[in-house]
Parts: sequence; structure tokens; C-alpha cells
Amino acid sequence: MIDRIPMSVRGNKKLKEELLRLTRVERLDVVKAIEVAREHGDLKENAEYHAAKERQGMIEARIMDLKDKLGRAEVIDCLQVSCKRVVFGTVVVLLDLDTDEEVTYQLLGPEESEVKAGSISVLSPIGRSMLSKEEGDEVVTKTPGGTREFEVVEIKTGDFA
Repeated sequence: MIDRIPMSVRGNKKLKEELLRLTRVERLDVVKAIEVAREHGDLKENAEYHAAKERQGMIEARIMDLKDKLGRAEVIDCLQVSCKRVVFGTVVVLLDLDTDEEVTYQLLGPEESEVKAGSISVLSPIGRSMLSKEEGDEVVTKTPGGTREFEVVEIKTGDFA
């Protein structure tokens, strides 16, 4: 069973660029570093060689991870989503009912969410609790810090984050 990964057009492009950089630049650089380290002799006590091999393993693991995520990506154009309800890609203005402060988030996939940049994952507790809500609806979510209550003030399309 293949679980689809929701991803914005921009998030998909970013992952493809990272994959390209890893396969065309970093992979080749680490192979050269391994060759240079081999020339230094005894591999058992060659710290440069072991560091380069470890780096190679991390690069290859990330390449496999990116290929997997891109292969399962369900790319969604955030500028084309409906604003009637909170869905993937929408920008949501929430009113924190405890503090009367407004916060704005864009709902994105787990690979591209970054709270400091204003985006949260649709799979996060608050993201899941916002899905399908309409303007004026109350959102109650359980977080590690306790239960939080919000009101959906506005839902809009856009490439916010």
C-alpha cells in the first residue's frame, strides 16, 4: 500500500532540487573525498576515509528518502484550492480564544511545514483539527501544552509560507 504524501508545487520543486544537488554534486564530491582518503594508506585508522564513508551513507540515505517521498507525492497547487473549507494548501487566520491573538498558518505536508515560516503540517494535531472547518467554526485541539481553542477567522488561497 502506497500512502500518498500531500505536497505543494513549491515543496515538490524544493525536494527535486535537493535530490538533483545530492545526486549531481554531493555524491560526486564524497566519492572524490573517499578516493583522496584511500591514498593516505591504512584504512583502519584513516579518520578522513571513515568520515567520508559515513557522509556517503547519509547522502545515499537522503537520496533514497527523497526518491520515496517524490514517488508518493500528491502535488497540489495551493493557488487552486477552494476557500470554502480548510483544506491542504489554504492559508488560515485563527483567533486564539485564550489570548485574543490572531495567528496565520498555511496547511502543508509534513515534509514542508515550518512553524516559524508560518506553515504547519496537515498531520499535526492543530492541522488535523482544522481540516474541513469553515469561517466562524471553533477549532479545539489537544497539544502537548494542553487543550487550545481557536476560531477560524478567514480562509484564503495563496502561497503564504
